[in-house]
Amino acid sequence: MKTLKNNPFLAAFLSLWLLAQCAPKEISVTPEEARAIAKEAYIYGNPLVDHYRIFYSYFVDESDPEFKAHFNQIKNIPKVYTSEDRAIQTPNSDTPYSMGALDLRAEPVVISIPEIEAGRYFSVQMVDGFTHNFHYIGSRTTGNKGGKYLFVGPDWKGEKPEGFDEVIQAETNLVFAFFRTQLFAPEDLENVAKIQSGYLIQPLSSYLGQPAPSQPAAIEFLKPLGREEQRSSLLFFNQLNFWLQFCTVHASEKELFERFAKIGVVPGQTFDPETLSPEIKEALTAGIQDAWKEFETFNNEEIKTGKLNSGDVFGTREYLQNNYLRRFAGAVLGIYGNSKEEALYPIYQTDADGQRLDATTNKYTLKMKADELPPVNSFWSVTMYELPASLLVANPLNRYLINSPMLPSLKRNADDSITIYIQHESPGKDKESNWLPAPKGPFVLVMRLYWPKEEAMNGTWKPAPLVRVQ
Repeated sequence: MKTLKNNPFLAAFLSLWLLAQCAPKEISVTPEEARAIAKEAYIYGNPLVDHYRIFYSYFVDESDPEFKAHFNQIKNIPKVYTSEDRAIQTPNSDTPYSMGALDLRAEPVVISIPEIEAGRYFSVQMVDGFTHNFHYIGSRTTGNKGGKYLFVGPDWKGEKPEGFDEVIQAETNLVFAFFRTQLFAPEDLENVAKIQSGYLIQPLSSYLGQPAPSQPAAIEFLKPLGREEQRSSLLFFNQLNFWLQFCTVHASEKELFERFAKIGVVPGQTFDPETLSPEIKEALTAGIQDAWKEFETFNNEEIKTGKLNSGDVFGTREYLQNNYLRRFAGAVLGIYGNSKEEALYPIYQTDADGQRLDATTNKYTLKMKADELPPVNSFWSVTMYELPASLLVANPLNRYLINSPMLPSLKRNADDSITIYIQHESPGKDKESNWLPAPKGPFVLVMRLYWPKEEAMNGTWKPAPLVRVQ
């Protein structure tokens, strides 16, 4: 039998045939239907694509200043976020982080937790490729006694090994592990670092001291789109396709993905906008803008009015019930937010009169009565973010938040209430203990309630109003 090398005509024919198989298929839907599907696919996919952007900077691109660690390793960060940290929007500056990416394709991965003293909050938030908070280890769920937890991929079929507190199956092969450890005060940082050194992420074979199984092919990662590029670029759909290859299509989404396939959104396939007709490109671009318009309407009518809060947009797949608009809103307003049982995030986007927050000339106060402080089993905080970037604000005090561990240092009013002064310029030396510096421009405040009590979750307790005083 002749080889391809000896038969150039057959070789050429096969090359053309392979190119034809790999070439993107022409989109056969009308521009109107393409626009509608693009809107759906964008609302569905925005959290995944923005998650990929952060995942890439943290665990793939070693040249990125935000790089943390390689897969199945842990990076402890014995500090809190400051205005110099710019990769992730609305970062938490209450709890030093430890972070890791679990690659579950070849074998399960073990997370080990040391014993932590009673009274110190910690949590390990497990985020899958869809941005669902699919599991928690921590003070609320497992206590502070320490333990060993085995995480397995969606295709794992093994038996539970001995010696593990839990075996947890993820829907996706790439998983983000987000550790938070409470810091009581700046001088407590050494204690936090000691706890962090006891957190471990290990492939099961390494944990057992056995040879590693055969490894899957190295992933050829795409350079992610920036946040602003995601808002308009049709390459968004190519990045969505790329990320979806590490996710298992859920049974409840089978028909949805059949619909997405009509515009070329297919896990693992290449989406090339240059192969599309001008009419279809215009329709898909319009669909992306339609998605952002729906987000703005949702944000204005549901979030800013207080009808919904952070507890409605973060959680498990089962909790969110495939409400993709809520998942989209959660990712835009504060990706990786906790599920409501773990933390609530009342957001101040307007003042008590419904006006947007802007400290160019305005000043604000947040007065909390002694018996109306945020109800928590752990602690609370109020953090300042500049807009539109949703990042921490550089200021002369290097103060980005006021939280409950600071209560002893805050000045009380005659009625034992606390007034927090929110403005750009100092309110005066006598009030600086209660000053939360604002940018000279628009901003948003995020309150965080860690391990909230029932009255916070059921709406019995309401956050104090933010009052504009000038």
